[in-house]
Amino acid sequence: MKKICLFIFSLFIFIPFVSALEGDVNVTNENPNCTTKDCYKTNKEQEDDLITDLKSAILIEEDSGKILYEKNAHDRYAPASMTKIMSMILIMEEIEKGKLKWNDTLVASENAASMGGSQIFLKANEKMSVKDLFKAVAIGSANDATVVFAEKIGGTEKRFVDRMNEKVKSLGLKDTNFKNATGLDEANHYSSAYDMAFMARELIKHEKIFDFTTIYEDYLRQDTDNKFWLVNTNKLIKTYEGADGLKTGYTKEAGYCLTATAKRNRMRLIGSIMGASESKIRNSNMMTLLDYGFNTYEMQVEVKKGEVVSNKSISKAENQNVKIVPKKDVSVLVEKGNEKDALNYEMKLNKIKLPIKKGQEIGTLKLKDGNKVINEVSLTVKEDVKKASIIELYKRSITSVLSGNM
Repeated sequence: MKKICLFIFSLFIFIPFVSALEGDVNVTNENPNCTTKDCYKTNKEQEDDLITDLKSAILIEEDSGKILYEKNAHDRYAPASMTKIMSMILIMEEIEKGKLKWNDTLVASENAASMGGSQIFLKANEKMSVKDLFKAVAIGSANDATVVFAEKIGGTEKRFVDRMNEKVKSLGLKDTNFKNATGLDEANHYSSAYDMAFMARELIKHEKIFDFTTIYEDYLRQDTDNKFWLVNTNKLIKTYEGADGLKTGYTKEAGYCLTATAKRNRMRLIGSIMGASESKIRNSNMMTLLDYGFNTYEMQVEVKKGEVVSNKSISKAENQNVKIVPKKDVSVLVEKGNEKDALNYEMKLNKIKLPIKKGQEIGTLKLKDGNKVINEVSLTVKEDVKKASIIELYKRSITSVLSGNM
């Protein structure tokens, strides 16, 4: 009996020891009832199996731009209507510069009205507001509306496309060449999942975009006999928690594509998928990709939006003690369960020119891990800063003389 007990005891010691010798890997078993070898996979194997039945994919975190997952991310493919991400960047820039206004009216040319594919069936010389045309692009992926914008901003679609490619280069992206503004299949028109994700990151700096990409359905020409129903081509905004954008795409050459954005608990993720064979495969893979990001990572806030990071004395301001604050949360991306490293900050202010409006960018705050910048946020003032009156400046001058500070 003693021999039997000794043998059983030795097994409890020996078996874990042998297992440890087989390799220092992390394995998981999500289903305790599963007994096949597929239930037990290393973290790397799980990542490799994360998405299937498509050509390429990437997942990034917005603030840091850190890549959380990638598969053939730099391979070049037809991007279909995800092309319109760059078109919308240029449109939003024109609006923010004041060169276009939401209530402006644009006129469709014969060329714009002749566009095939997704469209709102504009007629030549038809007039429509910038806001409604932008709805058509952002919600319904309308090619005709996109070309109306291209011709208005660039003079011709070709010149607009030249500006699209210039913007691509300015962002440091190397896997993209556009030949049209819509994404219709054309020779030498290509992009990558990597480039699309970072174009999306640039687009959503214009936060107004979410006023459109979160709309599931709307109508155009509402007070006419030609009322048009717009339905968002991105079904995730209705089915996935936190989804708020961004752009789908499909052509025969490109297959089903999607660049999506979603935000939960202060963290926004951007995913891009290219070349799925069906829309449901595209959507399910994107949800899997986003789930992976939200389940694995989290944002830890270092400085909250509006929290004072510095007090600057500006002698010619009405209130000389000016409070400097970040325009949004200064956060760091960490893997769940891990402690973040010690970080440092670097603040740089632009040359101050009065008056300063709340929200106006006056500098940057960089969050650094050693010499590596892991996040950069614009700085502004906590409240409007007015220029002191001549009388007030004179009083300060006299006070300074009397106190012997001059």
